[in-house]
Parts: sequence; C-alpha cells; structure tokens
Amino acid sequence: MTDDRLIVALDVPNALQALALAQRLGDAVSFYKIGLGMLTGGGLAAANELKQEHGKRIFLDMKLFDIGATVEAAVRGLAQFDLDFLTVHGDPHVVRAAKEGAAGKDLKILAVTILTSLDRADLDASLIKPGDVAELVAERAARAFEAGADGVIASPQEAAMIRALPQAKGRLIVTPGVRPAGAALGDQKRVATPAQALRDGVDHIVVGRPIWQAQDPRAAAQAILDELASGR
Repeated sequence: MTDDRLIVALDVPNALQALALAQRLGDAVSFYKIGLGMLTGGGLAAANELKQEHGKRIFLDMKLFDIGATVEAAVRGLAQFDLDFLTVHGDPHVVRAAKEGAAGKDLKILAVTILTSLDRADLDASLIKPGDVAELVAERAARAFEAGADGVIASPQEAAMIRALPQAKGRLIVTPGVRPAGAALGDQKRVATPAQALRDGVDHIVVGRPIWQAQDPRAAAQAILDELASGR
C-alpha cells in the first residue's frame, strides 16, 4: 500500500504538466497538492482527474481568506469535487465559516498558521505582533483548533510544540518546508528533514521542488518514502 504521508506538491504551470508528472510518479505517490499557482492553468480539472480517474488523494491549497459568508460559499463549492484537504487562513472566523461550508462532506479543513517562507523580520514588516515565531504559530494553531479546524499547516520546527497542545489531540499536522538532506532550501526558511518532521508529530509532509525538479522524480519520491519508512 502506498504511503500517503508524502504529499507531492504539483507546483507546475498547468494541468497537462501536472498530469504528466503524476504519470511519471505512477503508483509510488498517492497524494498530491494543487495550489494557487496552477488554479488558472486547469488546477481544478487536474484535481478532479487525479481523484476520479486515478484514485489519488487531493490536497487543494487555496489558503482562503475573506469574510465569513464568502469563505463558506467558496468552500461549499469546492467541497463538491470530493477532495480530501483544503487550506484556509487560520483566523477563527475563517475556520468556522469553512467548516460550515464543508458540512456533510469528508473534506478536511486545514488552517494556515504562519507561512513557512516567513521569519520574524517578515512578520515585523507585516505589523504582526511581537513574539517568537514558534510561539505565535502554536497560539494560532490552538485558536484554529478551537474554531473547529481538522488540522493545521505549520513548519516542521513548530510541529512538536503544536502536537503537545491539548487542542491538537486527534487533529492533523501537515508540514511544508520539508527538504531531504542536502536539498536546496529555495524560499523556505523554517525547514527539517522528512524523518525529523515525523518524529516531531507531523502526519503528512509536503514536498515539491526536490521531487519535480529531480532528473528522476520517481526515484526522488521513493528516496523520501524510504526515509519515512525507516525513520532515519
């Protein structure tokens, strides 16, 4: 059985390239993330094809943020595609609205805490309140859980702190910013290896560029899966 703890980010320009990459990965990968970058390139069509025709699990990474009524309507529309995960910003009013929109469906609402590409200097520039980034992430995670989030998105460096929260029992932690040893960091600033992320309580890791930029994407994905299986 394929290990769905690995979610491969299809951060390519359009649906044709996404489906071609999924074909190269074959049965090695069972879970894919489709984000905003591919939305206008047929992202929803690719998500539907991968789900309905190939039996893959789909994480739609939209990071929705708006007034409650708009978020609820957007999530209700997206929920009809029978997807697995959907991201919204972790503000409590957004999470509550998203849960209303997903009512009656199996779609899991994941709350974004603080983007893994941001550090304290970025938060200062955005007028976010002072404090240690990890502590702010944990605080946002707790509030999102209290608002009904099924899980959170957080960097691996905050995973252990979030997993220790009383509110985190039975909830998911999904982690981007995961890089195999020796891989380039790209625009990620708070990173860890796949095995370390799992040891810190993460349920799923999201990996993009180290796989789809590899000369042999399937071999790159398999190496990460082997690391997850071994725990090293």
